[in-house]
Amino acid sequence: MKILYISPENTVGTLSLWKKEHEANGHECRTVTFFRSPKNFDEDICLELPFNFTKPLLASLRHRVYQRYRGNEGYFREKEGYPPVWKPEGWLDSQFLKFKDWLWRPVILKTINKYNLYDFDVVHFESGMDFLKDESFAKALHDNGKKIICHYHGEDLRARGVMPVIDTLSNLNLTNELDLLNKHPDIHYLFLPFDTNRFKPKDDLSDVIRVAHSPTNRHYKGSDIIISACTKLQKEGLIVFDLIENLPYKEALERKQLADIFIDQVGERGGWGYGMNSVESLSMGICTLTEMNESYQAFIPDHPFVTIDSCTIAAVLTELIHNKGKIVELGQKSRAWVTDHHDVKYVSKKLYSYYKSIGLSI
Repeated sequence: MKILYISPENTVGTLSLWKKEHEANGHECRTVTFFRSPKNFDEDICLELPFNFTKPLLASLRHRVYQRYRGNEGYFREKEGYPPVWKPEGWLDSQFLKFKDWLWRPVILKTINKYNLYDFDVVHFESGMDFLKDESFAKALHDNGKKIICHYHGEDLRARGVMPVIDTLSNLNLTNELDLLNKHPDIHYLFLPFDTNRFKPKDDLSDVIRVAHSPTNRHYKGSDIIISACTKLQKEGLIVFDLIENLPYKEALERKQLADIFIDQVGERGGWGYGMNSVESLSMGICTLTEMNESYQAFIPDHPFVTIDSCTIAAVLTELIHNKGKIVELGQKSRAWVTDHHDVKYVSKKLYSYYKSIGLSI
């Protein structure tokens, strides 16, 4: 079978992982990204297009423009609808998108022809977005009887909404984020895949417990609250706090592996529970803290997380600091749990079962 992934960016390395896994199972797999990964993950076909709104300057500009239409929350304001549906935010946004499509179109068409992208059996649209806003590639795939899968991540449904055409053509919708199940009437959950054998769990604790936090976006992670609580405990001599931020991916991982406790997030601005940050720390055998609501805890009742919120973070950390055996125990449980739920071998079996449900032969 021939499998194609199309994504704005290889954000957390899952595209490389899926390519490797599909090929190990005897399938052909290609990945196309719009922009080069800032973490230097492997690229297959990278278009290196202009206007990458994951970059801080452009993201800030977009947010300010959206404040004109959405109020003070700007781009971060969640859209309503079931599912929410994308449309241009106004005249300025509409004109910019027309210009961007005009600029991108020659590169897209050349890539489609060069790599025979219509020739794949199933196409994953990561973020549920076609190359261009006219959604012409998805229309042509559908007309040729190809299977279309939309895989939604946080902002895709919270801030943007489904693209109106591809949503009607999609054979299957997937997400790794539990709260998005409440954003679409026909979407299915898939654990975030990871090579859990990448890391060897540490077998001892630091003399002074080392607590790490590694936000990509402080707003989404509730970082100000986490930093404030951890800085206070560090001043009291109870912990060493390591804020891992704006570093090359390899260096960030090396720092992360030194931690005894890792804090993912507080609040639900960036979605419920946890993401790749936690999958990494769990694979490292690190005791991991995050805010997790009742719905998520009911969904994964055997989870190894220590739950916190903005009011309890300092107290929970203090309790763990005085019970180092608990930190070790939770680290061991974390490693076993993430292997059972997130290892790519497990997740690929679930994906292939979804393939069969839409008529693909595996």
